[in-house]
Amino acid sequence: MLARLAAFLLLAAGLRGCVAYEYDHEFWLKVDGSGSVYVTGRPELWRAFKGLPVEGKDDDEMRAAARALFERSGLRVRRVTVTRRGGRSYLFVSADFDDVNALPGKPAFPDLAIALRPADERLRLEGRWSRPPGPRGPPADSGGLMAVRFHLPSKVYGHDNADLGVERGNIVSWRQDVGRALAGQALAFGATVDSRSILWSTVGLFAAAIAAGLGIIAVALYLVFRRGRAKVQSAA
Repeated sequence: MLARLAAFLLLAAGLRGCVAYEYDHEFWLKVDGSGSVYVTGRPELWRAFKGLPVEGKDDDEMRAAARALFERSGLRVRRVTVTRRGGRSYLFVSADFDDVNALPGKPAFPDLAIALRPADERLRLEGRWSRPPGPRGPPADSGGLMAVRFHLPSKVYGHDNADLGVERGNIVSWRQDVGRALAGQALAFGATVDSRSILWSTVGLFAAAIAAGLGIIAVALYLVFRRGRAKVQSAA
């Protein structure tokens, strides 16, 4: 019975993490503000939210247009591809950046306001996704979900109503219906994290543990040596 319950809970957790988004920004951040971004979406949503006219173009033309958009924005493009899901095309771009604070206002991010700033001894991530004003072509299909997701570099102390809370230790995400996004509804996000990366925090803990262990060994050797010396002197 317990085994079946555990299997059910694992399955439910896996299904929860396998949501397919129609439009998605996925950020991998470092504590210095650099990182990577993956953007995936249907071509008509790229046009509606980023002003990229890729509808009706073949795969090569879509890839070239998306690459040019991100390179013009100062990002280092790693990969551009077009995939298929449910008979629909999805344009995918992955790119690296040096400072997440420099992304707002760039041609590739007219729909995103984002900042990562020091706050006391921690870091504060906050921002908002919203459809930019102005005409964006014919109406797009409003079905499905869109999301903004973050893989944060350090311990998460708090978040502003992330949809699924903190996932797997350091992942937070916000999502809404594509229809609401197309209607202009903004999607605000925010989180407070440690200013030290998980990697260096872990290294620091290991170093402290090793130092403590060596200290104990040193004290033990000293006591053994001292006791042995005392016995020799008393025997003499």
